Parts: sequence; C-alpha cells; structure tokens
Amino acid sequence: MTTAHPTPATETANPLTGGLDAMSVTEILRVMNDEDAGVPVAVAVAVPQIARAVDLAVAAISSGGRLVYLGAGTSGRLGVLDAAECPPTFGTDPDQVVGLLAGGHQAMFRAVEGAEDSRQLGVDDLVTIGLTDRDVVVGIAASGRTPYVLGALDHARAAGASTVAISCSPDAEISGHADVAIEIDNGPEVLTGSTRLKAGTSQKLVLNMISTATMVRLGKVYGNLMVDVRPSNEKLVARARRIVQAATDCDAETARRALDDADGHAKTAIVAILCGVDAETARDRLIAGAGFVREAVRPRT
Repeated sequence: MTTAHPTPATETANPLTGGLDAMSVTEILRVMNDEDAGVPVAVAVAVPQIARAVDLAVAAISSGGRLVYLGAGTSGRLGVLDAAECPPTFGTDPDQVVGLLAGGHQAMFRAVEGAEDSRQLGVDDLVTIGLTDRDVVVGIAASGRTPYVLGALDHARAAGASTVAISCSPDAEISGHADVAIEIDNGPEVLTGSTRLKAGTSQKLVLNMISTATMVRLGKVYGNLMVDVRPSNEKLVARARRIVQAATDCDAETARRALDDADGHAKTAIVAILCGVDAETARDRLIAGAGFVREAVRPRT
C-alpha cells in the first residue's frame, strides 16, 4: 500500500483567486501584487535560521570548503543564478559557490523529465563535484519533499558536510534532513502550485541574504561597497572606479591610477590610497588583515 503524503502548502488553492480567469488584467495584477507584498514578511520570520545558514557558509569557505546550492526546477535555477553572480560581484573563485540543478545545465532552459524524482541523481551530482566535509550544502525545494534534494542532503550529512534546507512549506520533509531548516510560509500561490511565484520570490530573497551576508563576513565588502568586484567589462570597470572614489573620497583620476597600479583590484587600490602606500604594500596589508579593508587600513603601532 502506498503511503499518502499530506498536500504541501505550495499546492493548496488560494481562496482569493478562485475566479482568476474571470478577472480583468488590472485585477489580476493587483491581487498578484497584494500577495507578493507578504513575501518579505514571511522571510523575516526565518531570519534566525538564515543567520545560522550564513554562519555555516562562512565557516565552510573560511576552511577551504564551498557553498553548494542544490535543487530542481525553479528552486535549482535560483541556486545556479545566485552562485553565478558571486564571482563578478565578490571576486570569488567560481568553485567557491556552486549551483547544482537536477538534470544538469540543460535543465536551466528546458525541464528534464524525471530528474527531480531521483534521490540517486542528487547523490551523483555531489560525488561528481567531489563533496568534502568542509563544504556546506543548501538544498532548495519549494514543496519541501523533492527526492533529488532529499538524496543529496542525506549524502552530504553522511559525508560530514554541513547542511541547510530551504522550503516553502511548514513542517517540510527536507527540514528533518538538514542541520538548519529554513521554512518560508508564503501561503498558497495565486496560480495554484506555481512555485515560480511567491515561493520563488522568497527563495531568491533568502539566497540573496545568505550569499551577501556570507561575503560581508568574509571581508568582501567595505562599508556597503563591493570592494572585491571583478571588473570584467566596461560597466564594472566604471563601477570599480566609483567604488574607489567613494571609499577614499578621491578624484576620478586618482582612482584610475590606483586601480591601474592594483591590476584593477578595487580593494587594493583603496588600501593604497588610504594608507599612502604602493599597491604591493597594500596587498601585504590586506593579507595581514585577512582580506578586510577595515583591518588593513587600521593604524599600526
């Protein structure tokens, strides 16, 4: 006999949108907007658990491990997106924050049937990247019961890695398979079961919080400036110059020269200007300060 599972919160019907197909366009948009307004409130409830996830991520990366996002469908795509944004924003190595998606890279653009239903695929993907006990694995599943994520979390725990579960269903199954359980209760979707809506929005917010706070705690930020930005295109080159100017109150030409001397690294240029030293000395001060600008520019006794 097959055991019946309770319907996850993400699959229940929203009483406010039973007549969605009969609404005007403006009514549809207003009810969507009203429902979306509750997402940050739901995320706020989980801030203590999100903070614990950040602590695990900081510990992992500080010890030479990785932050690994893993999920299927929209949940997995959001993890891949957040991972992909870390190198240009924070200057991280592409291998430090990793996004794994059930079905592989092709599933980013087209659904791979059945991939999310396999626990073994979750295990296999972690084996492929060489998971170690220094890593932290963040399993993302709106319904809270995706087999791909469950299999991966169980494998990660067995390997000694830290684990985090992000779901959008109270008392989610994956919560019992992780060290830290983040449950965001957004209520039912405007379009029943379409977790690309409120669930996806809340997951994006949580992932933004995890990666950004982690990078702040790793010294990738000075004030509120992304001082490890990788200037890989004209827009980011201009941003790096503005960051140096904002951090040091210097003019554009001084910022440009300092960045040239620092091989485009804003953090090094900032320390050089603030301390009145050359780029090589600025790099040494950053190393001594564990990569934190605030420590690197502190007067030495």
